[in-house]
Amino acid sequence: MKAASIHYSIRPSHPEAHIFKVRCTLAATDPKGQRFSMPAWIPGSYLIRDFARHVVAIRAEAAGKPVRLDKIDKHTWQAAAVGKSVSLTVICEVYAFDLSVRGAHLDQTHAFFNGSSVFLRPHGQEQTPCLVDIQRPTGKRYRDWRVATALSPAAGGKGGAQAHAFGVYYAANYAELIDHPVEMGRFTLAAFSACGVPHEIAISGRHDCDLARLTGDLQRICEWQIRFFGEPAPMPRYLFLLTAVGDGYGGLEHRASTALLCARDDLPYAGMKGTPERYRTLLGLCSHEYFHSWNVKRIRPAAFAAGNLDGENYTTLLWAFEGFTSYYDDLTLLRCGLIKLQDWLGLIAGNIDRVHRDPGQRRQTLAESSFDAWIKYYRPDENTPNAVVSYYAKGALVALALDCSLRTGTENRVSLDDVMRALWLRHGERDGHAGTGVGDDDIQRLAEELSGLDLERFFATAVHGTAKLALAKLLKPFGIRLQRRKASSTPTLGVKTGSEGSELRLTTVYDGSPAQAAGLSAGDVLLAIDGLRVTPSALERLLCRRKAGDAISVHAFRRDELMEFAVRLGAAPRDRHKLVLKQADNALRKGWLQE
Repeated sequence: MKAASIHYSIRPSHPEAHIFKVRCTLAATDPKGQRFSMPAWIPGSYLIRDFARHVVAIRAEAAGKPVRLDKIDKHTWQAAAVGKSVSLTVICEVYAFDLSVRGAHLDQTHAFFNGSSVFLRPHGQEQTPCLVDIQRPTGKRYRDWRVATALSPAAGGKGGAQAHAFGVYYAANYAELIDHPVEMGRFTLAAFSACGVPHEIAISGRHDCDLARLTGDLQRICEWQIRFFGEPAPMPRYLFLLTAVGDGYGGLEHRASTALLCARDDLPYAGMKGTPERYRTLLGLCSHEYFHSWNVKRIRPAAFAAGNLDGENYTTLLWAFEGFTSYYDDLTLLRCGLIKLQDWLGLIAGNIDRVHRDPGQRRQTLAESSFDAWIKYYRPDENTPNAVVSYYAKGALVALALDCSLRTGTENRVSLDDVMRALWLRHGERDGHAGTGVGDDDIQRLAEELSGLDLERFFATAVHGTAKLALAKLLKPFGIRLQRRKASSTPTLGVKTGSEGSELRLTTVYDGSPAQAAGLSAGDVLLAIDGLRVTPSALERLLCRRKAGDAISVHAFRRDELMEFAVRLGAAPRDRHKLVLKQADNALRKGWLQE
């Protein structure tokens, strides 16, 4: 462990006001004046979040005297020169009330933060080792709080922390400092071992979780993925940080941990039978974020190599890093025996539904979706379903299609499994080596090299084109039939709706739909169809006795103006898919799904 010359401290100074007090002290500074920045985004979530907007007060001092500190752009400050061998301290107060996996949240019940939302980055010292003193809030009510983080307690020295204790922790550099989220509070802690690596889960919030069931299932997921890429695991320990709330869902990957948000009803409970859908979804989320320990944290797009935290890092490969991970998250559950084959087929069918339902799949390629994530995917609006394809959902289908193509083309000799392991061996950060970033065409070249197949047309269509994937044809050799059907016999307006009380509002009007042709728009509030009042519960009843091609009169408010529209109803789309096993004994399928 190298000696640290940057010292941070963080304390929940006013939990009731959601304020952290954060200090950064440098032993040596730029002789021309030291600059500091807050990250503009957090790795793993591709949106400019401008964490500096939560800084409510900031100042600098040296030798007990104030130092001039000027803000020079939205997230950067310039301190005046302080002289050689004089330490500089910057003190800031950070507002923290974002109950998500991406920022920071503080109140009287707990504290959570990602380092990117609270720690200043000293320019020119990004590779300098850091110590961070995680401090307890003041007051008797916080005496039983503990700390959960994958940061390493500082070895030796005064104030070094013990596991789960307040005190001093160590990070080898700034990137490591901000890649280990921290939870403080009265969390529930459980532990298990996966392939000899200690794992923990810390659950914050009220819950009645069956910890034995949860840790047992997580152990199976983690061990399968470690063995998939090859032992040993790339981290010395791992931590699941989970916040249980009334209604919530989300996850963000880190090098040796993940931050998760779930509804408390998603957790398993004592006496629970089987694997209900809500718990299955939670396990899929845990599996997804754990797979990221390899695929994106240590196997990275070349565009992420510079680690620029001041602005966007553009790549066309999120379809592989998020999409492939989305494919393997549920496949892991199947292969390690946590869900049955029929459950997995249902999950795949549901994903096909999501992709094929939105017209955006015909407008945007996966490469474009990846590149434009910064301005489109993470900023959805009423037109997003018409303009954007999800690199998560369609990326997972491309992974499925590529896996099937490789397996049928080589008689199960080569699969996507081999591609992922080859990416790990050739590009992964492991055994002390930084790893080489994955280029835009490297996945195609690697798949072709391993299989001997010409995949130019596949990638041109699947990644750089907008044509539908030939999933029915690809699944047939595995004894799986893809069926399409109508979700309902009721004719359609071609809209998505949302409701507040008795008000029914259009949230999206699909391209080419009857509603769009008639002039209806997102935001319109439906009032009546053919003179009869429309409510959220009445829409289906008002349309179910009609048939495609019927003309109806729709009254709606646009802003405060009453408008009338003549709509000719369309046929209900065949947007529901089902995967059906047609062969009980199929060698290709057994090799793939490990039945």
